[in-house]
Amino acid sequence: MDYTELADELLQKMRALHRAGLQQIIDSNLQGKPIALQCIAHHEANILPGDIANKLGVSSARVAAALNKLEDDGLITRQIDENDRRKILVSITKKGKDLAEKHQQAVTSAVSEMLQLLGEYDAKEYVRITGKLADIIPTAQRAINSVAK
Repeated sequence: MDYTELADELLQKMRALHRAGLQQIIDSNLQGKPIALQCIAHHEANILPGDIANKLGVSSARVAAALNKLEDDGLITRQIDENDRRKILVSITKKGKDLAEKHQQAVTSAVSEMLQLLGEYDAKEYVRITGKLADIIPTAQRAINSVAK
């Protein structure tokens, strides 16, 4: 099999998806305030900003900016840890929980619609292959990084 031809075809399809705006929609839901709020909402108790940065794979500065906006909007609170005054604990407010749940439902509904349009077989295959890619990307990271430079 000629994987070069297949790679060219895949890149063409990915460009078409990009032009259709799919990546922008995905990115807007996986960055900034929405993803930070989801991360906090899925955490059982208080969470440290550094833990949010690690879970999301972003810089602490980016997390701090998102937390400032979330706090300004009344979606989270921050308080100093009584046991270690160097630590700031982040917790979600009721308003934040409600918004995170509403956002998650909207995203799930949109993705569900897209998968439904694919049909059962293709939707399951798409999810399976996406999972497989997620598993192998770390192994292929060196090749990906060399192209990005």
